Amino acid sequence: MPEAFPAGVGSTSVGELRIIRHEGYVPYQEAWDEQRRLHAARVAGEIDDTVVLLEHEAVYTAGKRTTPDERPLLDAGAPVIDVDRGGKITWHGPGQLTGYPILELPEPYDVIGYVRRVEQLMLDVCHDFGVDGVRVDGRSGVWIQPGDGGPDRKLGAVGLRVAQGVTMHGFALNCDNDLGWYDRIIACGISDAGTTTLSKELGRRVTVAEVLPYVERHLDDLLALQPQT
Repeated sequence: MPEAFPAGVGSTSVGELRIIRHEGYVPYQEAWDEQRRLHAARVAGEIDDTVVLLEHEAVYTAGKRTTPDERPLLDAGAPVIDVDRGGKITWHGPGQLTGYPILELPEPYDVIGYVRRVEQLMLDVCHDFGVDGVRVDGRSGVWIQPGDGGPDRKLGAVGLRVAQGVTMHGFALNCDNDLGWYDRIIACGISDAGTTTLSKELGRRVTVAEVLPYVERHLDDLLALQPQT
């Protein structure tokens, strides 16, 4: 079985799902290398389904559909890394809980169904905190709809890849991160919406450490790839 991240890492299991928790801020390239190694091991049947949970050092990641006008200017303040997931450009960094499920999908592959399960996980966490997150037709992720004529606000993002029947990349839930990072890009290619955090919606600081056990609580039910009812 492959090793987990080398330092500051905890590993546990929920049912048959292995959870790797990384402490501190993880450079994106390090986490991406780990994802690919875990993905290869899952494809080979060497490990069980695994979810990596962490906070990144500040970074912009550009999915395959990102256009030049959506990228930050030269003074981005953080590296911009092109990645092999779907979707467009987004930001990861301190105060945002990022999860990378490395899961074998059952055949026939239902990628849209998997996206909906990931969204549901974040929705359930939001509801645990008393935040009314919703889905928005035609847009992935978790949203706040203010109902006052203002723009929708994105609270959680989904961006993934499925290769050889095993998932990579995953989800990002804004807890108490600095929203100013999003001002430098057209986040997820959506120009008519904003971004938000659990802290902003609740009017108090909600840290990644506070949110983490709630995410873990929902992982087995929603990401263990049991048939949806």
